[in-house]
Amino acid sequence: MLRYSPVAGIRGLAEVVLVVEDIDRSVAFYRDTLGLEPISPPELPVKFLRVGANGRTSVPQQIVLIPRQLAAEQPLVRTRALHHIGLEVAPDDYERERERLAGLGFALRGGQHPFLAVEAFYLDDPDGNEIEIVSWRG
Repeated sequence: MLRYSPVAGIRGLAEVVLVVEDIDRSVAFYRDTLGLEPISPPELPVKFLRVGANGRTSVPQQIVLIPRQLAAEQPLVRTRALHHIGLEVAPDDYERERERLAGLGFALRGGQHPFLAVEAFYLDDPDGNEIEIVSWRG
C-alpha cells in the first residue's frame, strides 16, 4: 500500500489539457472571462494559458487547449473523462467574481467540499467542461 509522503517531490499542478471544438472561442473564454494569460506563440495551433503567477524557478500552471481536429490524430481513451478543473480566487475576490460571472450570463451552480473549509461555485466553459471557482472561507 502506498502512503502519502511529503518528500515525494510533487510541488504543484503543471497543466490541465482540454480538447475543444472552437479554439478561438475557448481562448476568448479562458483569457477574457477567466483572466488567464496566453503564453504560447500565436502561430502555435495548441494554446497555452497561464493560471496565476509563478516565478522563473517553477513550471507555469497552465491550461492547454487542443483543437479537436488535432486531437483526433492521436489515440484518445474515450472512457476517461475530465470531471472539472478548479481555479482559486482570493477570499476578498470570491463574491465579486461570482457576481461578475453571473452578470455575464453564466449559469452558476453551488457546491460544497466534503472536508475543506472552502466556498465554491461552478460554471461551464464553451465546450461544456465544468470549471470550479474556489476560495478559502474568509
